[in-house]
Amino acid sequence: MQREAHQLVETDPPRALAPALVHALRYGPFHRALAEAITQRGLPLSRLRARLNTQGVAIAESTLSYWQRGLRHPSVPRSLAAVRALEHVLRLPGDSLVVLIGPQQRAAEADERQPSIPELSQSWAETSALLDEFTDLSGHPCNAGLDVVTVLDTVRMTGRGNVYEVGSTMVVRARGHGPDSFVVTHQGEPEVDIEATELHAVEGCRIGRVRKRRSSAGMVFELLFDRRLGEGDVHVFSFRLTTANPVPSSTFFRTVRARMSVYLIHLHFDPTALPVRCTRVVRAREGLDPLLSEPLLCGRDGVVSAYFDTIGPGLAGVDFLWD
Repeated sequence: MQREAHQLVETDPPRALAPALVHALRYGPFHRALAEAITQRGLPLSRLRARLNTQGVAIAESTLSYWQRGLRHPSVPRSLAAVRALEHVLRLPGDSLVVLIGPQQRAAEADERQPSIPELSQSWAETSALLDEFTDLSGHPCNAGLDVVTVLDTVRMTGRGNVYEVGSTMVVRARGHGPDSFVVTHQGEPEVDIEATELHAVEGCRIGRVRKRRSSAGMVFELLFDRRLGEGDVHVFSFRLTTANPVPSSTFFRTVRARMSVYLIHLHFDPTALPVRCTRVVRAREGLDPLLSEPLLCGRDGVVSAYFDTIGPGLAGVDFLWD
């Protein structure tokens, strides 16, 4: 039987897969599995591209870079031949990468990127309703073109256990060309005078539209960048919120609306009025028992830090118990 001209050429024998690679191939996503396979194979992208060429597959080195970093995703069916060739060159089981770019995987990613989480409290629901005013010119939801990579929240407390200042530094990455702003939803304690809460742009941004809702003690605001981001561009910006009439708090958390790589909270308590206990927690939504609960050390300087690695939609934060 005549062989097709693009039939894969045998290069190396099959190999045993490391546990990390097995896990990535089983659970995905595609870019993580590809990056793990490339790392364990020990091939720089230039050599990987050259080997793909010997299989009759021409692909740009930049495309391979985008794929392994998750900035782009292979399309079906146009990229099937390239992905199968990758499996061969990287000595992976047949279809182990292909199954990660199928329709079910893509649908899951689309759901994961929706900038909302279900079943918010009534106060959050009222505040989130303000987001309708922040859709872009094409009608897309706010922040739809950006992935939140890393967030650092610095929270300062009074001697009475009240949150009076929250500073946030955010790292975002553009999925495509064009994003030039980020919209933030902030929910204060029910008794907070949200009208008196002050917003300050610290660096990498300036303040755009601001909407407040007294009834829910919440606000939504727009932070404008000084440039339009290109696909894959990373932008770092920070802002600060100061509360005029802080009220007692027993928790601080962030609503995570889409998968985030790193989230870090620094809580600064008054050293003369430390909480009895601090606990790092993750919840599916308000009012539920934590999915994760871990005690935290509060030093004599009153600083408590909580680190979250690769978290999905839900609530991540710190609970504190007072006398």
